[in-house]
Amino acid sequence: MTKITDSTKTVKDKALTGAGNLIKLLPTGTVFLFQFLSPVLTNNGHCRPFNKYLSGALIGFSGLSCFFSSFTDSYTDSDGQTHYGVATRKGLWPSPASGSVDLSSYKLRFSDFVHAFLSLFVFAVVVLLDSNTVDCFYPAFESTDKVLMMVLPPAVGAISSSVFVLFPNTRHGIGYPSSSSQSSSSSK
Repeated sequence: MTKITDSTKTVKDKALTGAGNLIKLLPTGTVFLFQFLSPVLTNNGHCRPFNKYLSGALIGFSGLSCFFSSFTDSYTDSDGQTHYGVATRKGLWPSPASGSVDLSSYKLRFSDFVHAFLSLFVFAVVVLLDSNTVDCFYPAFESTDKVLMMVLPPAVGAISSSVFVLFPNTRHGIGYPSSSSQSSSSSK
């Protein structure tokens, strides 16, 4: 009985970990900004050409922000101050002289690119779920096509969660929930 309970716990733990990683996929500030500005820039879905340009710029900027933020990370120095930087092949950049933290452990990894493309993909789904954006760019969207909108989020969530189990996120950069410096630096 304990063996079944232990295996059930590990499956549950993996599922919850995957869901937690999915939540961390998109920077909350970027998604909030998109959700806040989308109705204004799309004129509540009744777009003119100028509205389409503004909405397109917002979508492009937000998508770029989601992609770029996957390459940012942070560390806490010996004084307790949090510093942010961009992961490179050599370590974290730009970074002030840090005597207590080995910044070379923050090197760019393959999983960073996986997370960047997945965050862009998930953001695209968020954009497609925004009725104002859909009405603006695709005003003739049929109700039969809306089945796709009902199926897409769970499918993307399942795919993203599965990939996150394979490539767990260890970065705590700009726009991501912060954690203690001990867990951040020890998991690198």
